[in-house]
Order: sequence, then C-alpha cells, then structure tokens
Amino acid sequence: MDRGNHYEAAFEAFLRERHLPYIAVDETRRTELGGAAVKSLDFLVMPDASPRLLIDIKGRRFPGGPVGKPRHVWETWSTRDDVDGLTRWQARLGPDAVGLLAFVYALAPDLRLPDDTPDVWSFRDRSYLCRTVPVDSYRRWMRTRSPRWDTVCLPGDVFREIAQPLSDFAPADILWPA
Repeated sequence: MDRGNHYEAAFEAFLRERHLPYIAVDETRRTELGGAAVKSLDFLVMPDASPRLLIDIKGRRFPGGPVGKPRHVWETWSTRDDVDGLTRWQARLGPDAVGLLAFVYALAPDLRLPDDTPDVWSFRDRSYLCRTVPVDSYRRWMRTRSPRWDTVCLPGDVFREIAQPLSDFAPADILWPA
C-alpha cells in the first residue's frame, strides 16, 4: 500500500470506517512465489464470516478525461501484470481467498449519486465510489487495451454487469456494525 496514493489512503479509511480487519501490504518490493517474482497486492481484508479478500486498488476518476471535456466512462483498465499477480496470490492462498480488483473512483465534486448507492464515502474532502471485480471474472472478460503498455480492460457492458460493491463480499453486520 502506498499511503501517498490518495486512492489507497481513501480505501484504507473506508476499511477503518467499516471496522474491517485488514493488512496493508508493503509494495516497495516484489515477493517471490514459487521462485518467481510476483506483484504485491495492496490489501488483505479478513472479515470474520467471509473468505479472505486479496485486493489490488485501481484508482480512477469519474468522470475521466480532460477538464472541460469529461468522459462519463467507468475506466476499468489494469496491467496484465496486476491481473496475473492477483491470480497467483489467489491460487497460492487457496479456496478461502478471493482476489478482487477494486476500482476506486474519485468522484467529481458536482456528481450526485442516489443516496442508497452502496460503498460511497468521503475522505479528505473528496467523495469516492468502490466497485470490485473478482480476478477470475476479470480475466475471463478482459480485452487488450494497449499492447505497447500491456494493459487490459473490460467492455463497459460487462463491467456494469459483473462489478459489485465491496460490501457484497462481506456480511452487512460486519461492514455496517450497529
């Protein structure tokens, strides 16, 4: 986890607000799995009644694009290395682990979402929205975005169908304690 990255810092605040136990992973060095280097994930989240969640944060803005010409598209790109690394972590930690790509969107100040939108929170005067995609689903549907940068993405209709709030992966009584 990079606390200088506002998306990752905001996500950590999100976990704390919901009293979810987690470990923020030091990403400064790659770890070796089976003798080969693997990209580190950002968080290991361990709700009491759920599988362990292996989370890689993908910080994006919504809407994206240049100032004055916003693009109202939920960006879903990642590097192939991120997807491969998360897949390897999930395989290594076994059937009680779920790898998730967490798309954390910094929302434009004038953007209004319905009041009942799950997983919206504020941090340091910004609003954020989190949508997650299990790495196995992401891998199944991903398409090459840039061969040069080795990035991949999901088609927009697929993302809208399979993306879920993080709260779907942990019981409500754990995420929203009384």
